[in-house]
Amino acid sequence: MSTPSSNASSAKAAGFTLHPVLAADCAIIGDLAICRVLLMKNARFPWLVLVPKRENLRELHDLSASEYLIVMEEIRSVSSRFSALTGAHKMNVAALGNMVPQLHIHVIARFTDDAAWPQPVWNSGISATPYSTQELGELIASYRQNLGLC
Repeated sequence: MSTPSSNASSAKAAGFTLHPVLAADCAIIGDLAICRVLLMKNARFPWLVLVPKRENLRELHDLSASEYLIVMEEIRSVSSRFSALTGAHKMNVAALGNMVPQLHIHVIARFTDDAAWPQPVWNSGISATPYSTQELGELIASYRQNLGLC
C-alpha cells in the first residue's frame, strides 16, 4: 500500500529522464528511495553512478534539505556495501558534472593495482573496456542483490 510520501516520491520520479550520456555509458541496476543506481560500462573499474530521480538538478544543493539527507544516506550506504562487496582499497566518491550537467554521483572502487592508480579514472588516458553481455548481466544481478536494490 502506498503512503502519501511514497506517492509524492513516485510523482517526482515519474517525470525523471536520465541524461543521454549516462544512459549510453551505464546500465541500470535499480532504484533507491531517491537515486537510480547505474553501473558504468567499463570493466576496468568497479564503478557505480547514483542519479537522483528528479528533473533539473545540477548540484547537490539543488535538492531540498530533506531529500539531500536521504541522498547522502544513499551514497553512504551504497559506498559502504560496494566497498565490502569489491574489497576496494579506496572508495572514490564524487559529484563533478563538468561533462554531464545532470546531477550524478560517482562511486568507484579503487585498487592500488588498478590501471589508473593513483590518478582519477576519468581522463586518465586509459580506454574503457566493455563488459561482455554475460558479465554485465551477472554483475547487475549481483549488485542488485548485494546493494539491496529493487
